[in-house]
Amino acid sequence: MTPFNSRPVFAIALVVAALFPAAASAQSLTVEQARRQVAPFYEMLNQPATKDLKALSEQALSPDWKSYGSETEFKGRDAFVGQVTGFGKLIPDLKWDIKEVLVDGNRIIVRSEASGTPVGPFFGVPVGGRSFKIMAIDIHTIKDGKANTAYHVEDWASAVRQLSAR
Repeated sequence: MTPFNSRPVFAIALVVAALFPAAASAQSLTVEQARRQVAPFYEMLNQPATKDLKALSEQALSPDWKSYGSETEFKGRDAFVGQVTGFGKLIPDLKWDIKEVLVDGNRIIVRSEASGTPVGPFFGVPVGGRSFKIMAIDIHTIKDGKANTAYHVEDWASAVRQLSAR
């Protein structure tokens, strides 16, 4: 029986770490750690007109954070704060309820439910006192203890249908 030589395995590991540094440095989070990590982000989305959104964003999001609504279009941290500020004025009771959190290395996947009652026209739908409840999926990538990117999908078409119902 030939003794096991660990040098080739070690050499391969070094090459993989050099070629794929993100994989080597990826943080492995527990679900509870992931929930704590994204809590300030979702706190921003709950009745945002009552919050210091800039402070929460600085706590949760890296300065070069990008929020992707498509493969190529994104908002930076300051633009996102502006968007959430607008939503807070339009939907004062906006609530973002986390339903499920999954973790894959340094990525946090959140399935949530957004709900609220707009006080002004919403995507062209006039105010009618109706509320909406929709699903959202977010994929957050964590780097150096803060969210670095977020890919997200919200079912705003369902919100429009719910608000337009007679």
